[in-house]
Amino acid sequence: MPILEVQDLSVSFVQYTKGLRQKKVQAITSLDITMHEGEILAVVGSSGSGKSLLAHAILGILPSNARVSGTINYSGDELTPVRQASLRGREIALVPQSVNYLDPLMSVGAQVRTSVHNDNPVEVQKKIFERYHLDPDLDKKYPFQLSGGMARRTLVSMAMVSGAKLIIADEPTPGLDSIVIKEALSNFRELADHGCAVMMITHDLGSALQIADKIAIFYAGTTVEVAPVKDFFGRGEKLRHPYTKALWRALPQNEFVPIPGSQPLPNTLPSGCLFEPRCETATRECSLKQPKIQEIRGGMVRCIHAT
Repeated sequence: MPILEVQDLSVSFVQYTKGLRQKKVQAITSLDITMHEGEILAVVGSSGSGKSLLAHAILGILPSNARVSGTINYSGDELTPVRQASLRGREIALVPQSVNYLDPLMSVGAQVRTSVHNDNPVEVQKKIFERYHLDPDLDKKYPFQLSGGMARRTLVSMAMVSGAKLIIADEPTPGLDSIVIKEALSNFRELADHGCAVMMITHDLGSALQIADKIAIFYAGTTVEVAPVKDFFGRGEKLRHPYTKALWRALPQNEFVPIPGSQPLPNTLPSGCLFEPRCETATRECSLKQPKIQEIRGGMVRCIHAT
């Protein structure tokens, strides 16, 4: 049984324009992912593709003007708002993208200790500070007294000590030096190897390939492909979606070929395949309706021409 299953998730926001006219902005459309225990799923996509919104939808921390449809199941049961509140920070932990998630009125040591639910909080906090090269004296300092890198390491520490079964790491490595990045990635892999499920949200496909089992590619608020890491090699011959192939070829270590055009904004989404306006292999059929996700060659893809 999957520990997390997201099916046909859509998230929109109600906004008011001039004259108090109401409009709906569609941020996520028909998004699907599945995760199992002991697995690292890397969610990769450009800014605005829906990566962080997915994390917030799972945790139930979207703003009040959000409208959500579709289903999110955790350990086989639906994640209702009440269940999200009871699991948040315990069985499901977030490493947020912004260091502003730290409580400005609480010392960082105390914040880490409040995340410990099973062992001795003081001992666990000391060990995790040592592991992430945080000076013991920092436990009495407040977030504004920390550098960006220190604050990010504190956020990672809080998730690591929580004992969660599902960790969602939203861009966990920016602001960290190469040694700490390597150690953080290694720790996520270690957690997965001991049965934890880890969702790593990132722009960095290269880092994701170092530790992930599967890569989910997001584009304009939907999943266009989920592929095993082993399919990312050569010129991307084993990949299924044109966007994934283009993203792979655009990496500096590969062909460094730019993708023409830009990702559409939530209020200008095309009626058909969301990648169709930029796709070199698109046909008229691609512009008629958004394709359904389908299983092909051990992966998932949203493209009518995928083989």
